[in-house]
Amino acid sequence: MSGRATCDIVLIGVGGQGILTIGEILLDAAIARGVPATFSPTKGMAQRGGFVKAELRLGAADVGPRIRAGGADAVVSMERSESLKGLQFAKPGGVFVLYDAVWEPTGAMLGADEYPTRERVLKAIAATGARSVLLDPAARPAIGGKPASPNVFTLGALVAATVLVELLSADAVDRAIAARWPRVVEANGAAFRFGLGAGLGS
Repeated sequence: MSGRATCDIVLIGVGGQGILTIGEILLDAAIARGVPATFSPTKGMAQRGGFVKAELRLGAADVGPRIRAGGADAVVSMERSESLKGLQFAKPGGVFVLYDAVWEPTGAMLGADEYPTRERVLKAIAATGARSVLLDPAARPAIGGKPASPNVFTLGALVAATVLVELLSADAVDRAIAARWPRVVEANGAAFRFGLGAGLGS
């Protein structure tokens, strides 16, 4: 394993988006490739709409499960306002993948809290020194007349925009996706490939 690249990833979203599934698929791909990995999901907060966070460390043996502030090679957020909780982990030269879905909390819907604009979040990401990869839900491609799976699409962008494309390979991740959902291999494969294109074009 000497000389192999490493990748520390923080995943953030809300329950119901499949953000933890992104980590599980990458973990499966890592195991299949013999890449050391630790995966630490938030427990007890994955109810629909609740904050969800996980930390995934790939490529280095004998490391702890936690990622220090400013130490994530990649931060992935699938909800705009929750992205602000991931800023502390972003590091200069890293990547911040934002699938810009809006799930307004009760306070924002009632007008008690201010919900952040996309511009504010992107400016905050830029201030960390990380490179942002913006995925607009409105531009998500359709596959067979249905919108591409958001988390699989986001996963593709993450792989293409980071060292994961070499550490795990896109093919290994694609196989892990197929193994997880064998009945929808074609649709998820297409969603993943669209995501790869979005990540490469960032």
